[in-house]
Amino acid sequence: MESVTYGHTGLVPDRTDPNPGNLGNLPPETRSFVGRRAELARLHAALDPAVGPARLVSVVGVGGVGKTRLALRAAAEVQAAYPNGVWLAELSPLHTAGLVDLAVMETLRLADQSTRPVIDVITEWAHGKRLLIVLDSCEHLLADCARLAAALLSRLPGLRVLVTSRERLALPGEDVLHLEPLPVDGRPGAHAAPGAGDAVALFAARAAAAGRPLHDDDSAARATAVAVCRRLDGIPLALELAAARLAELTLDQLHTRLGERLPSALDLLASDTGERPPRHQTLRTAIGWSHELCAPLERLLWARLSVFSGGFCLAAVRQVCAGGPLPQERIAGLLDRLVAQSIVLPDPVISARFRMLDTVREYGADWLHALGEERAVRQRHRDHYARLAREGCAEWNTGRQVAWCERVLTEHANLRTAVECALAEPDGERWSTAVEMAGHVGFLWRHCGYLREAQHCLDQALAAESPPGPGRTLALWSRGAVAILQGDQEAAANWAVRCADAAREQGSPVAQVAAVYLRGGHLALTGRQAEAIDVLAAAPQLPVQDDGFGAAQLQARLALSLAHVLRGEFERGREVADEVRTASRKQGEYWCGAFADYLIAQADLARGDIPAAVQGARTSIAGHALLHNTVGAAMSLDLLAAAVVSAGDAHRAARLLGIGTRLWELTGRAQMDSPDLIATRRTCELRVREHLGDDAYTTGYRAGLAMSYDEGIAYAAVSR
Repeated sequence: MESVTYGHTGLVPDRTDPNPGNLGNLPPETRSFVGRRAELARLHAALDPAVGPARLVSVVGVGGVGKTRLALRAAAEVQAAYPNGVWLAELSPLHTAGLVDLAVMETLRLADQSTRPVIDVITEWAHGKRLLIVLDSCEHLLADCARLAAALLSRLPGLRVLVTSRERLALPGEDVLHLEPLPVDGRPGAHAAPGAGDAVALFAARAAAAGRPLHDDDSAARATAVAVCRRLDGIPLALELAAARLAELTLDQLHTRLGERLPSALDLLASDTGERPPRHQTLRTAIGWSHELCAPLERLLWARLSVFSGGFCLAAVRQVCAGGPLPQERIAGLLDRLVAQSIVLPDPVISARFRMLDTVREYGADWLHALGEERAVRQRHRDHYARLAREGCAEWNTGRQVAWCERVLTEHANLRTAVECALAEPDGERWSTAVEMAGHVGFLWRHCGYLREAQHCLDQALAAESPPGPGRTLALWSRGAVAILQGDQEAAANWAVRCADAAREQGSPVAQVAAVYLRGGHLALTGRQAEAIDVLAAAPQLPVQDDGFGAAQLQARLALSLAHVLRGEFERGREVADEVRTASRKQGEYWCGAFADYLIAQADLARGDIPAAVQGARTSIAGHALLHNTVGAAMSLDLLAAAVVSAGDAHRAARLLGIGTRLWELTGRAQMDSPDLIATRRTCELRVREHLGDDAYTTGYRAGLAMSYDEGIAYAAVSR
């Protein structure tokens, strides 16, 4: 499995709050931005809360006209006006209606653990905040985007929404900017209209990048460049694709070939069938021209790459796209050729990863369908990510855990698409395959923070009966484990029974221990500690496996430790947690180890070893942060606050309680609705208030609440 480097943390993508100095998730610009001065000024005025009255702004235009680039540049320019962030929700990877709300929640990095409607979760978190959400590429999910935008704007006065789409949302008060292609009026002069010659300027910039600079004193070359830009109607994507060809063609050759193959806009207007606007036809024809200039195997790879969602790496391309006339050993060279031609783009954030623009991918998808390969390649995509999920589960309880978390976050869109493909064929043996895949993916999503999507895919997969086996048992366990973290204890009890039945039917002792976790964890979190201890202590201690069931084995012991701690049996709870920590270190995993550190610190605090409790809580926070486990980090912050006030630093404790509240807000269920955890938190708060008084407590608490996730974790990590 290849290593992936991220610009923000160096390890995994930030899934909570980003860098407070640049709040939001806007990607960096990787190429120069050319022209659009009037459009930028128009958007700047519309998006500035102090100037523009409109709260819904839509940039509408044909594919390839530069809607996303313009929107992102405008959003970056007004970022300072939105103290709670500018957030980009990329919707093009979504293939199924009903997921827009979830995509926006994930964009806002809300690690919601509840089962409440997503719209309520977003509204509650954003209440009183001032933020801008960019809904990018809405045209294929127009109704869902319109519904979400209308609902959020009606509830959140501090919210503005910027949309890019080929069609407007058609909502009241929508401020629509119809984005036209770049003007092609030659070189701008002293009396030229604003933006005159922007198409030529863009083409010249990209030509220079391709090693064919246009010199100011070469009037013939300049005239040819103007003719090329006119031929392409000033559509930015068409210009970029054409300029990329200058790495192998002269400008004159490019112009000649365009003249031979590309009809003019007037020709298209005269012959247009009404199915597409003429400029869209121009773009499609320009892409088709680029397609014709590709070698046959380059075209085939282009078509097959269209099945990926949200990006891809070379290893995945080799597995999914090779076959027939396209051997694996040719993939790397052909991919480099497509990058050189701007058909494929390097990912702006993740090294050694690639993406395709929507319009280019759509053209490839049409070609794949025409080749009659769509079903076969999509199944190869499904099978590749099914293998990846299976391998991730097999190695989850090992030293590969952090790397697998990184991989799952990176491949989230592809995993979603693969699960959808598997669930779309629900008959016979294929349904069994879908259940197995949903079990593996659901397990990984549960541990990497995608609880809602885990619930969604597992509910679909488990809606019908399927043959018994490890895959089905893991799916049932994962569904119950999701319910526990969501605080949906009634559902957890139901899934615990079904999982226990499946484990017995399977005849696996380890699976049966895993099932015990669901029942015992449910009992512990609903305040029935004695029953939980009886159930969990009766489970046999078998050798710990490296896979998902091995992780469940450790979690069963963690639940036993938690039940003892919540019952006040701290020494016994510490003994069990220490066993888990030892096993965790032996396995090389962090997920359970961080919870073990938390429980040991709880016991240390109870017996009066304050320095050990402080250090243990900080170690637990670091472990949870490594896997972006928001629930675990929030629990450990509550504990650290209690330990710090016991150490005599009530001011720091107040700030830690504020940081903890911010994290609990992201989960949607404070203290997982556990009555014992809620009572412990309240006791700590009252103690800090007694030390400081209400005013000083409120000041410190609000200071912590105002911190970003990264600031809060860094503050907690500092030893005092």
